[in-house]
Amino acid sequence: MRIIPIASGKGGVGKSLVAANLAVAFAQAGQRVVLADLDLGASNLHLVIGCQAPKAGIGTFLNDTKTDFSKIIIDTDIPNLRFIPGDGEIPGSANVKLMQRKALVRRLLSLDADILILDLGAGTHQFILDFFLLSGQGIVVSAPTVTATLNAYVFLKNTVFRLMYTVFTKGTKALEYLESMRRDSTGLQKLYIPRMLQEISKIDPESYAKFRETMDRFHPRLIMNMIEDPKDADVAMKIRRSCEEYLDLKIEHLGIMYRDNMQDVALSSRLPIVLYKPQSVLSQAIFRIADKILQSDDEDFSISERDIDESFQEATIEAETDFNNKMEYVEELLHSGVLTQGDLVETVKTQQFEIVKLKKENNFLKSKLTKAISQGFKV
Repeated sequence: MRIIPIASGKGGVGKSLVAANLAVAFAQAGQRVVLADLDLGASNLHLVIGCQAPKAGIGTFLNDTKTDFSKIIIDTDIPNLRFIPGDGEIPGSANVKLMQRKALVRRLLSLDADILILDLGAGTHQFILDFFLLSGQGIVVSAPTVTATLNAYVFLKNTVFRLMYTVFTKGTKALEYLESMRRDSTGLQKLYIPRMLQEISKIDPESYAKFRETMDRFHPRLIMNMIEDPKDADVAMKIRRSCEEYLDLKIEHLGIMYRDNMQDVALSSRLPIVLYKPQSVLSQAIFRIADKILQSDDEDFSISERDIDESFQEATIEAETDFNNKMEYVEELLHSGVLTQGDLVETVKTQQFEIVKLKKENNFLKSKLTKAISQGFKV
C-alpha cells in the first residue's frame, strides 16, 4: 500500500483541497483509495468530498481503541474511494497519547487499499511529524506568500529533527549531543544541521551511518498552490536551496496549482473541483500531479540531483503553460457571457486587496528580520 501523508507548515494553503482531489484522481485511475482526515480538532474534509457529517470517526477510535475500526470507514459515492472522518470535537493532535497513536498507526497500515492518503493538520506537533514520516515521500503544500514558504521550511526542519530523535537511540553519544544542542540557548546557528552531522559522524559513527541511511530514503515532495503568476513558481527554489544548505535535505517538486475561484463554488456545491469542473486549469494540475505520483516508484526512494533539477524545471514550464490556459479560459468566459466585465473587475479588486495585505505582511517580516540581524541573530 502506498502511503501519502499531506502536510503544511501553516493553515490556509489548500492542503485539504490537495488531499481530497488527489484521492478522487487516484480513484478515477482505478486505484483503491482510502482518504483519512487526521486534522484532529479541525476536521472538515468530509465537506470537500461531499459526505454527510459523520457520526463517528478517528476521534471515536482514539477514545476507545477497542472500537471496530472498520465501523468508522465510510464508502463514498465516488467509486474506489473510502473515507475515514476525523473528529472536530476532540481538542486536537496535541492530546493524543503515544499508545493511542500506535494503535491508530497499526489500524491504518493494515487497511486493504492501494493508496492511503493522510490529510494531516497544519503545524509541527509531534503527532503530525510522526504520521508524515510514515512515508519517505510525503507531500508538503505551500503557497508563494512569505509566511507560507517560511512555515514550509520550518515544517521540514522540524521533520528532520524528529527523524534524528527517532534514529538516535537512548544512551548514544549522538542523542546526548543533540540534547545538548537543544538545551543550549546561545544561538540557533548551532542548529545548522550539516555542521551538526559532521560532529556526530566524529563522536558516534554508528548512529551517523544509521541516520544517513534513513535520510537517503527521505525525499519529501513539494506542491506550490495558490499561485497567481508564473513568477510565483520561482519561490519553490528558495525552499529547495534552504533545505539543501541548512537541512542537508533534498526535496522534489511535484508541481504548481493556480488559485481558482471556481474551487469556492465547487466547495459550496459539496463536490471536489476535479468532479465539479474537470477541465479547469486547477483540475488539470491535480490530474497531472496524480499521474506523476502514480508513475513514480513507491519502493525506490533514490533520487538524483538531475531528477530534482528536472522536477523544478518542469514545474516552471507548467506555470507558464497553465497561466496561458487560464487566460484563454477567462477570455472564453467573457465571450460566452458567463463571466461579465463586472465580475472581472471585482476579481482584480480582490487581488489588489490581497496584494496590499501581502506587502504589509512582507514589510512586517522584513522589519523583524532586520531587528533580529542587528541583535546578532543568524537565521
